Amino acid sequence: MMQRTSPLCSSSSFSHSFPYISVLNRCTEPFRRRIALTCKGSAFSILQLPLYRHLHTLPRLQPSRRRVATSQILESVEAPTGFVEIGYISNVHGTEGEVRVKPVTDFPELRFSTPGTRWLKQQVSGREEIREVDLEEGREHPGRKSWILKFKGIDTAEQAKLLIGSTLLVREEDRPELEEGEFYSRDLIGMSVILKETGQSLGTVVNVFDSGGADLLHVLLDSSEDILDASGNPTSTETGVSGRLVWIPFVKAIVPVVDLERREMKITPPKGLLELNLNSNKRSKKERRQLEWKERKKFQNSLIAAKKKLSEMEQKHVFNGFKFGEKMQGRLLAEQIVGVNSKLLQKALQDIEIPTRRLNVNELFNAFELEKIQNTLKVSDKCVTSGANEEELGKHTSLQKKGLNLISSGKTAVVLVVNDEGWYSDLDIVCDNAEHPTSCSLPDLLGDDRRFAKIEDRPYVPLILVCSASRIHSIEKLFMDNDYFSFDSGKIWFLEEQRLPVVSNVVDEQNKYKILMKSPWEILQSPVGSGGVINLLSSSKVLDNLAEIGVEYVEICSSRHRSAGTNALLLGYIASCSANIGVKLQKGSSGFEKSFELIFSMNFMKKMMKQMDKPQFYGIPKSNAHVEKVDKEWVDVSPSSPNSYQLCSSIFSWLHECSFDEICMMEIVK
Repeated sequence: MMQRTSPLCSSSSFSHSFPYISVLNRCTEPFRRRIALTCKGSAFSILQLPLYRHLHTLPRLQPSRRRVATSQILESVEAPTGFVEIGYISNVHGTEGEVRVKPVTDFPELRFSTPGTRWLKQQVSGREEIREVDLEEGREHPGRKSWILKFKGIDTAEQAKLLIGSTLLVREEDRPELEEGEFYSRDLIGMSVILKETGQSLGTVVNVFDSGGADLLHVLLDSSEDILDASGNPTSTETGVSGRLVWIPFVKAIVPVVDLERREMKITPPKGLLELNLNSNKRSKKERRQLEWKERKKFQNSLIAAKKKLSEMEQKHVFNGFKFGEKMQGRLLAEQIVGVNSKLLQKALQDIEIPTRRLNVNELFNAFELEKIQNTLKVSDKCVTSGANEEELGKHTSLQKKGLNLISSGKTAVVLVVNDEGWYSDLDIVCDNAEHPTSCSLPDLLGDDRRFAKIEDRPYVPLILVCSASRIHSIEKLFMDNDYFSFDSGKIWFLEEQRLPVVSNVVDEQNKYKILMKSPWEILQSPVGSGGVINLLSSSKVLDNLAEIGVEYVEICSSRHRSAGTNALLLGYIASCSANIGVKLQKGSSGFEKSFELIFSMNFMKKMMKQMDKPQFYGIPKSNAHVEKVDKEWVDVSPSSPNSYQLCSSIFSWLHECSFDEICMMEIVK
């Protein structure tokens, strides 16, 4: 599992902590967005909060603000010489050739509402091409952080689709003149930072951030001279100050001199500012070594416990890799062993050992006997969106209002399970796959307040996104780039989906299913499915956090649902029935596992946390290439038929833990 939060200060390993962000030594056309930094921990926090929570103890300043025209670290394709990027085309809008553009500029009105010549950068047959286009008109798209543009000669949706993914450019010489005290961030990056009072060289500006109240300079310290620590003593290179990154507010009272010609700025930091940045690593070398030793000891104890549990399950062959390879490969295997959820694995192996219980999802759901559920509500598909009007809702208006009241009062949280199937790898492009007509892009889903929560309610709705390891960084970045789609960044969690080892479908001489190895040092694993979400929320302490902030209901839904997220009608229905589980079903549908939507009461969620052995697992036969040790050699195995089980669990298996009168069902009919 992975979850992230923001640190106060960053060390020289900054770039390693954010693998999806690259530090640019040049910038594109000006733009502004809020930035959140991530590492392992709890929910996201905006960077400005931890910094200014400490800065308020400094002498009070009322400085005039220096403004930079760009303030975000962003992975971006460098614009061709002589051009500046101002946005990219993310989608079509309507049927008359209009396109939707995500801006990367501080001057959107100038760039997108003023007719005239622009340039498009496209990839054609593997080559980059730039062509001139005429902008006829443009208007802002309220609530979507985007603009709608119309180009001359582009008159149909089919023509507009060909432009998706293109980058919009202007000539570099067309950059607007800035007012006094305003700077382009690329002019600041790389400048030397000098203490004005002493002339001491402090370091170099490596990036600029917009923290809301004032822009922040990210300065890489050098070791040319000592810097006083929090006790007033000079620090030495031995303490690790050299190469550290510190934050300096870019306001005139602190940065009075900016000399663009000499590429230097002089600062007058208030007492305590630099020390705040350095406090996080003020431990002595001895203390740091002791802390490292404790961490190693803790990991070793976890490894011993994990190996013991796998040994009890007759899975000792997993340890064979320790006898081969290098130290780093052994470390990789150790981390994989510690990461195995042995309780879930043991439960899954017990379930698939009983042939009569090896059911697929549809069989499992049909076995539940839905006709015994008394609380059933039949509605049309027009009623299930948050933006449904009273005419569409009819007699269900009161239930909708009850649900909306629970949402706006912060009583419900949403867990969105992001399915890879039916989604483009580029998260900002709509999927037109005919086989999955209800699939759409994640930005479109989150940006549509009829299908998701209303914009004005989003700050009150905790949001948890569950996705694959390969998607988690791109989804985090998507949220940062879109100002968190109006959600409160402190109430967002990004979790990596629950995974379990893949096992052979033939028992060995001990009558056990063996864990398969991807390599001598890697366990072959696969996602557990929707049934693993409950365990994931429990192990990551997210449910505890939700309970602390007063959440009463948790909606868990698949991103493939056309109306995924904050189903106010179902929420109002489950509250009216005083039920513990609410289920939404599409009449005639059989793809329950791929497209699901359930709401659980927090009381029932707490009960499930104590019964993690209850969800039922089933094995999906699959062909999986793997390696196994034969005598003293590792042999590659490439099967021609299914040779393994991927261990899966459905969220619907939790229905068995509830009586029929505690469940309500909403059936969608045409």
